[in-house]
Amino acid sequence: MTPSKDISRLIEIMAALRAPKTGCPWDIEQDFSTIAPYTIEEAYEVADAIARGDLDDLRDELGDLLLQVVYHAQMAQEAGEFAFGDVVQAITTKMIRRHPHVFGDEKARSAGMAKGMWEKIKAQEKAEKRQARLARGLDPEDNGKGFLDSVPVALPALTRALKLQEKAARVGFDWSEAVPILDKIEEEIGELREALAKGETADIKDEFGDTLFAIVNLGRHLKLDSEAALAGTNEKFRSRFHYVEQAVEKSGGTLEEATLEEMEALWQEAKTAT
Repeated sequence: MTPSKDISRLIEIMAALRAPKTGCPWDIEQDFSTIAPYTIEEAYEVADAIARGDLDDLRDELGDLLLQVVYHAQMAQEAGEFAFGDVVQAITTKMIRRHPHVFGDEKARSAGMAKGMWEKIKAQEKAEKRQARLARGLDPEDNGKGFLDSVPVALPALTRALKLQEKAARVGFDWSEAVPILDKIEEEIGELREALAKGETADIKDEFGDTLFAIVNLGRHLKLDSEAALAGTNEKFRSRFHYVEQAVEKSGGTLEEATLEEMEALWQEAKTAT
């Protein structure tokens, strides 16, 4: 087996890894649910390489993410459901259908630019998917029957909160402006204080979640993505703490030996230096 730029070689490698008698024991015992976390992790690593501007890493991480697609397709093929080629066909069909203004004839190009065409196409796709599921004897509502059930459960919690709020807002279930949400946040913090005073772990968790949800809602009204905002704060914290770490090391000490007062003084320095 030799490396190749041809996708078929990657498919062959995955098939070999999953071969019952000659494959890799670890790969053989995996299933969709055990591989799913790795798929999510690889997507994050792609985003990380982009954020760092490291194109060498991006190339490698995209390969890792592609492997995840091939992995899931191989398991589906083994189950007699679909193969990698079917995945490719599905996405190419979707992209062509959703862009009549690019891939259609002159009439389709004109219609494709019309307002509401995107939603019309998606509705048509949903109807076809529903019929296909019925034909296979499956529940036609693949993501559940509720209005919000199509928002994926596996999304990061802050992102899912944003998506749930955005979808509810489409039917008018929303605050009219940002300011009242500040009152809601204060209300939730008050309830969190009460839960802390009672010491009930379940209540504390519940009220803490409510507070986070309200903060995400405020961010949405301020046109801010909570996930992106928190990512920026995470990096700011990392950078400032690294300043503290370097300063402690320059003085001949270690983080373990430094007192909280010493680290706090250096933290204040970091806030003006970074």
